[in-house]
Amino acid sequence: MENSTIRKSKVWSPEKIDEIQEKAELGRYRIRGQATKRQDLPSFDDLVFTPAGLSRVALEGYREKCDTQVVIGAGRVKRPLVLETPIMVAGMSFGAINSNAKKALGIAATRCGISTCTGDGGMHPVEREASEKLVYQLLPSRYGLNPYDLKRADAVEIVVSQGAKPGTGGTLLGQKVSEEVANMRDLPLGVDQRSPCRHPDWMGPDDLGVKIDQVRIATNYEVPVFIKIGAGRVYDDTKLAAKAGADAIVIDGMEGGTAASPEIQLDHTGIPTIAAVVEAAEALHEIGMKDEIKLIIGGGISNGADAAKAIALGADVVYIGTAMLVALNCNKSLYVEDYEALGTVPSACHHCHTGKCPVGIATQDPALMARLNPEEAADRVENYINSITMEMQIFARSCGKSKVTDLDPTDLRSLTMSATMITGVPIVGMGTTRKPYWANYDHSTEMTEMALR
Repeated sequence: MENSTIRKSKVWSPEKIDEIQEKAELGRYRIRGQATKRQDLPSFDDLVFTPAGLSRVALEGYREKCDTQVVIGAGRVKRPLVLETPIMVAGMSFGAINSNAKKALGIAATRCGISTCTGDGGMHPVEREASEKLVYQLLPSRYGLNPYDLKRADAVEIVVSQGAKPGTGGTLLGQKVSEEVANMRDLPLGVDQRSPCRHPDWMGPDDLGVKIDQVRIATNYEVPVFIKIGAGRVYDDTKLAAKAGADAIVIDGMEGGTAASPEIQLDHTGIPTIAAVVEAAEALHEIGMKDEIKLIIGGGISNGADAAKAIALGADVVYIGTAMLVALNCNKSLYVEDYEALGTVPSACHHCHTGKCPVGIATQDPALMARLNPEEAADRVENYINSITMEMQIFARSCGKSKVTDLDPTDLRSLTMSATMITGVPIVGMGTTRKPYWANYDHSTEMTEMALR
């Protein structure tokens, strides 16, 4: 029988059959790193900017300033967090990535005037030294929690959940629990670690308000406090986080990455980033706190267009994680034989959980770590951050805005009906009236005239 006559089932695709058979062999669900691989999600690519013409005046790129600075906690804390561009390096734990990667991200962020984030697992000395501005994550696991490190932070982020696995705890498989990681997290060497899914000392938003007060007392009211939430019930969660007293709210869309998560959860939990930012911004606007509390959005943001569109829809800052790792060299076409040994190829690797990262980022193996030179990697990340900052400025200037954060929904049009339904942004061709010019034509008169000819 020729292959052209063989029909494959859409319901029972080869991928689904392979997944079932793997579960039958292993007796557990699949775990992998990176983000969802779904191709059908609405995204920022469904929106376009509407540049200035006669109705607005564009700004000259080489002669007119376009400001990018954002301040978090101004008027609320003694030492607000000042970002020279509306970008932050998202939380990635020491354990998920290694000290060389942490150092590189810290050096690059410092050069660009932005912050990095500890992620789960505590504050690594190398990261604190390299990062001028460091956000300290406080997670349900309490791994590496140190009150003295809390005082050394430039902001504190209380994590409720993350976009890649909202509603569940983190995972760090034993092959990445090195002696140093085990000591920092007070874990047994080489044993799989599963974080709890909720904080042990508070159960709801009222308790969270008490926890924020405790953090403020511990830090002498000096630094801003964030609340990070995986995108799910965004509208209500944003209001509750604001009521609890957060200075900034982080919403992590379902496209957010991870070092290890159940694959089925990556693809079937949470809501896309484009929807999350709209719900969060609307919630803050409704309670009259949009200008007071900063909104930080993450999840799948990879370039200046994504970042600028997120800001136009209501974000103040974007969180970028996976793309920072890609700038370090993640999925680079190097050491190809090591990718093949993992059963993958460069540009499709999702084996962060194995501890066998070919390019030396998501591993604690000293031999693999040596492949990542922190100084050279920092140069690449710095170039990437500067590039997407310039891209954001291109869009702002073309829309006649002298500050990137002045972008708003009126600067956008939608290419798809689904994006219009999600964001409220008018679909292209409909202007702001959403009604075509010919809608009121008397077609019956035209047909009568044609019949009489």
